[in-house]
Amino acid sequence: MKQIKHGLLALFGGLLLAAFAANAQDARPNSIEAMIVAQHAGILNVKLTFKEPLMAVPPGFSISKPARIALDFANTTNGLGKNSQTYNEGDLKSVNIVQAEDRTRVVLNLNQAMTYESTIDGSTLLLALIPSAKQGGVITPVEHFSQAVTAPASNSIRDIAFRRGKDGEARITVDLSDPNAGIDIRQQGQNLVVDFVKVGVPEALRKRQDVTDFATPVISFSTDQLGANARMTITPRGLWEHNAYQTDNQFVIEVKPIIENPNKLVQGSRGGYQGEKLSLNFQNVEVRRLLQVIGEFTGMNMVVSDSVGGAITLILKDVPWDQALDIILQQKGLDMRKNGNVILIAPREEIATKEKLEFESKGQISDLEPLRTESFQMNYIKGADVQKLLVDPKQTLLSKRGSALLDDRSNMPFVKDTASRLDDVREMIAKVDIPVRQVMIEARIVEAGDSFAKNLGIRFSSGAATKTVASDGSVTVTNSPTLFPINTTLRIADGGSVNLPATPRAGTAGTFALSLYNSNYTRFINAEISALEADGKGKVISSPRVMTANQIEAIIEQGTEIPYQQATSSGATSVSFRKANLSLKVKPQITPDGKITMTLDINKDTPNTKLSTGAGVAIDTKHVKTEVLVENGGTVVIGGIYTQNISDNTQRIPFFGDLPYIGWLFKNREWIDDKTELLVFITPRIVAENLSVR
Repeated sequence: MKQIKHGLLALFGGLLLAAFAANAQDARPNSIEAMIVAQHAGILNVKLTFKEPLMAVPPGFSISKPARIALDFANTTNGLGKNSQTYNEGDLKSVNIVQAEDRTRVVLNLNQAMTYESTIDGSTLLLALIPSAKQGGVITPVEHFSQAVTAPASNSIRDIAFRRGKDGEARITVDLSDPNAGIDIRQQGQNLVVDFVKVGVPEALRKRQDVTDFATPVISFSTDQLGANARMTITPRGLWEHNAYQTDNQFVIEVKPIIENPNKLVQGSRGGYQGEKLSLNFQNVEVRRLLQVIGEFTGMNMVVSDSVGGAITLILKDVPWDQALDIILQQKGLDMRKNGNVILIAPREEIATKEKLEFESKGQISDLEPLRTESFQMNYIKGADVQKLLVDPKQTLLSKRGSALLDDRSNMPFVKDTASRLDDVREMIAKVDIPVRQVMIEARIVEAGDSFAKNLGIRFSSGAATKTVASDGSVTVTNSPTLFPINTTLRIADGGSVNLPATPRAGTAGTFALSLYNSNYTRFINAEISALEADGKGKVISSPRVMTANQIEAIIEQGTEIPYQQATSSGATSVSFRKANLSLKVKPQITPDGKITMTLDINKDTPNTKLSTGAGVAIDTKHVKTEVLVENGGTVVIGGIYTQNISDNTQRIPFFGDLPYIGWLFKNREWIDDKTELLVFITPRIVAENLSVR
C-alpha cells in the first residue's frame, strides 16, 4: 500500500512539473532570428526564422498607396539587431521591423501592390508574394484583413446596413456571424470590390441597392454569392478614398469624398505629404534632370520653363515624392502651378509676372466685353431683395458697367452686364430663390393650484331675559338675540358677550348654536360655534399655436382689454384700455443639422377683480422671455414658477384665550395652505415641404 501511494505521488508530481514546463515555454517570448528574401519564377519568397515554433499564422494587412504588407507577431521580440534592411529584390524594396512592448510588426515596403500566401513550417514562416491581379492592364491593389485565418463553412453575412456619416461619407456596415472571416478589398477600375472568403449570403441580401438619395460618393452597391465566397461591389462617383476597419463581428467600409485641390499634387483628405516614397542620391545634378526623374517616377506631366537651371546636391531616403519636389522648388526659388495632371514649373517671379499680366488682360477684356440684358423670374424671394443685393456698393457681383432694374408688377429683376457676370448672378439667384421652410410652434402653459383652508370661531353671550305668561299658560321670552333659530327674543340687560365667529375666504361657514336659561327665564347663556374646512384643486391649461417661416417673427394673442380712466394734460379724464392677454411671440431659426433655435416671448395676464380700485382692475402677469435650442419635434420646459403660502392666524381675547381647555371659547383660528405651480412647455416642429392628403 505504501509503494502504491509513493507511485501515485510521483506520477502526480511529474504531471505538475510537465504542466509548469509547458506554461513556462508558452510564456517565454519568441524572437525573430533571421530573414531571407529570394526571387524565383516570378514569385517573391520571404523566409522568417524564429527562435520558437509558431502556433498560428500572424494577422496581417496590406495597403496599396504606398504598397506595403504588415504582419504583427504577438509576444515576439526583434532578434535581428537592426530595425530596417534594404533588399531591392524583385518588388521588395526594404523591410522595417518595429517592436512595441511585447509585440513586433514587420513591414514589407513594395514597389507595387501584391498579395501573399503564408505557410508555417515549425519555427519558420514562409511568405509567397505575388503581384495583384491585373484588370485591363491596371494593377489592382488588395487589402487583407484576416488573410490566413480559415473561416468555418457555416459563416455568413447576417445583415448589411448603409448610412451617411456626418462629413458626407458613405458607411457600409456588414454584420458577420464569425469575426475571423477572411476579407479582401481591392479596386477594380472605378469600383471597389470586397470579397468575404468562405462566407455565405442569404437570399434576402443578394440584391443591388441604389443609395443615390443619401448624397454620398457611393451611387449603389450589390452583394452576390460567387462559389464559396461572398462579393460586395461598391460603385462610387467623383474623387473618393476608402477606409475599412473591423470591430468584433462588425466590418465597416467608409468611402469618403475628396474635394479636389488644384494646388495639391496628391489628392486626399489626409494632411501632409502622401505621395509614394522614393530615394534620391545625387551629387551636383542639374535641376532639370532631377525634375525629369521625378516626372518619370510619378507619371505626372511636367512643363519646365527655359529659365529653370542650376545644379543641386541632395540625399533623400524614403521621402514622399511630393515632399521631394517641394524641397527642390524651395531650394532653387521655383514655384509650380497644377492644371489637371500637368504641372508647370518656373521661377516664382516669372509665374507671378505671368499671372499679373493674365489678370490685367482679363480686366481689360471685361471693360471691352459687350453687355447683355437678362431677366430673372423670382419664385419665392422678392425681386426688390435681389435688386438690393445686386446694387449693394459693398459687394462686387456686378461689374462697374453693370446695372439692375426691377419690375414690381411681375416681380422680375432685369440685369445688364457681361456674360460672365450674368452667370454669377444666375448662380446667386439659384441659391437664394428657394422656398422658406415652415415651423409650427406649440406652447403649453399649465397652471396647477392646490388650496386648503380651515376656519374655527365662536360667539358667546350671557345676560338677563324678560318672561311673559299668556292666558293660555304659554310662556314668551322677549328681547332674544338673533343667535337662535327659535322664536325667542332676549333683551340683554346686563352681562357680557364674545363675538369671534369664523371668517372664511369663500363660502359660508357652518354654525352650531345653543341657548341655555334658568327655569324662571331671568338669565340666559348663548353659544354659537362656526367652522369651515375648504380643500380645492384646479388646473388651467393654455395652448397657443402658431406657424411661421424660418427666421420670421410671429405673434398670436387672445384676451381682453380692460378700460380705465386716465387724466389728460388739460385736466379732463379719458378712457384708456389695458390688455390682459395670452400671447406667444416667437422667431425660429432652423440650424443646418435640423435643430431649431427660438427667441421666445410668452405672456399670460389675467384680471384680478379682488384688487380692483377706482382707477381700474389689477392684472396678474406671468411673463417668460428666453432663447432656446430644441430638436425637431422635441419638447423643452422653458420656465416654471412654484409658490406655496402657509399661514396660521389666531384672534383671541387676552388672558381668557390663553386659558387651558376653555380658552377655545375666547378665540378665532384660521389655517391656510395654498400651492400654485406654473410650467411652460414648447414643442417646435419643422413642417415637411411635400405634404400629401390620403
